[in-house]
Amino acid sequence: MHELSIAQNLVELAEEEARRRGWARVCAVHVRLGVLAGVVKEALSFCFDIAAAGTPVEGARLVIEEVAVEVFCPRCQQPRRLPEPLPMACPECGTRTAEILRGRELELFALEGEEGEGVGTPDR
Repeated sequence: MHELSIAQNLVELAEEEARRRGWARVCAVHVRLGVLAGVVKEALSFCFDIAAAGTPVEGARLVIEEVAVEVFCPRCQQPRRLPEPLPMACPECGTRTAEILRGRELELFALEGEEGEGVGTPDR
């Protein structure tokens, strides 16, 4: 289950940023997760709580923004959002394409925290 290692990385990044900003704790971690990222949203949420235990991130909300697949249609010459990941074909004209513009993201893009005495060095 690679979601656990991803969750651990998210927690480490959040801890580092909280330390840099002088936050006492992290309240929320915001992530963009593409449909094609190969990450199971529910598994990531479950693993996040485990990875955050005993850290300044413990109890933080993991807010996942799902990113739909967007491809470039060579016939229409336009980006097109797919209603489903498969088939990889333009929803307007039906032309197949392999040019993926969005949908593979796995990005921590925002944090929410509380100011306080700051986050110390973790005991791990």
